Amino acid sequence: MAWNKQQKPRFCRLYDRGITDYSAAWEWQRSLLAERRDNPKLEDVLILLEHPPVYTLGQGASLEFLKFAPERSNCELHRIERGGEVTYHCPGQLVGYPILNLRYYRQDLHWYLRQLEEVLIRVLAEYGLAGERLDGFTGVWLEGRKVAAIGIKVSRWITMHGFAFNVCPDLEGFKQIVPCGISDKPVGSLAEFIPTINKDRVRQQVAASFAEVFAVELIPETMAGD
Repeated sequence: MAWNKQQKPRFCRLYDRGITDYSAAWEWQRSLLAERRDNPKLEDVLILLEHPPVYTLGQGASLEFLKFAPERSNCELHRIERGGEVTYHCPGQLVGYPILNLRYYRQDLHWYLRQLEEVLIRVLAEYGLAGERLDGFTGVWLEGRKVAAIGIKVSRWITMHGFAFNVCPDLEGFKQIVPCGISDKPVGSLAEFIPTINKDRVRQQVAASFAEVFAVELIPETMAGD
């Protein structure tokens, strides 16, 4: 680990939101990242939320992985600055956007991706499920089904974007794409293994696991209108 276990944990502000428009969340992330580029001493942030149905393409993603014509579709589609190919967001999928200054952790993107996977693997373990990593891929799998996708952007070692954890979403939207550009590995959800899964409890477990893996103290925050 990059930190000394004897030192005090770093503070991280937690914003636990409901269903949030993708464009609004995207702009929020950009604003938080810009603030921290100007003032690197600002505390880190973890945003947990869900999105209405929306597709996103990574910066260099190929349109060949879309099974619909963007110009003739009613589907919301954004090309964004994260890495990776196309993915799908919808209610029931827990999305996490960590805005972390990796100078306080480890300046290593491979390490950071593995830590994000570890957060979700530990949550799955609480349900007696063995989440797996696959060599050459980023994300988390359960019995061959991809239940978590990860895509990030880092600027001056400050992160944005993050992970999408399929808790209990309607998976139909994934049929309109080749998720993450992987054609031979199906997408799955936690609800397929635990039909009675409680989405709110999973949110709490993800937050607790994140705090443990990154050795931070989460400070719950509210926003105007909450």
